[in-house]
Amino acid sequence: MKVAILSGSVYGAAEEVARRAVEVLEGAGFEAWHKPGVALDEVLAFAPEAILVVTSTTGMGELPGNIQNLYYAIRDRFPAWGGLAGAVIALGDSSYDVFCGGREQMREPLLELGVGEARPMLGLDS
Repeated sequence: MKVAILSGSVYGAAEEVARRAVEVLEGAGFEAWHKPGVALDEVLAFAPEAILVVTSTTGMGELPGNIQNLYYAIRDRFPAWGGLAGAVIALGDSSYDVFCGGREQMREPLLELGVGEARPMLGLDS
């Protein structure tokens, strides 16, 4: 199974989680692909069978700048991902009012596209 790992990070923690996810998935026999700052066309060219989003949260619960273009492209272009498996891992600081707000922002368009949640969203207190 081909798994595209989409990531957004401010200080690099989410990128490190994404790189570790590649190692774990490949060790389990999956074809895992991750490229920080990826464009939607690159993801579509990979033709994933599953999507894993790993993102931190910044500001008042927003997505980091390096995943925002991908987020807007997904919302604007509505890729044919219905039926794919998906999951979201978010990093945040529980001392903020909006803990892991980035996970909800990424989860919403995936659900609208028909991506099935392979696992419930995971929020990590970083």
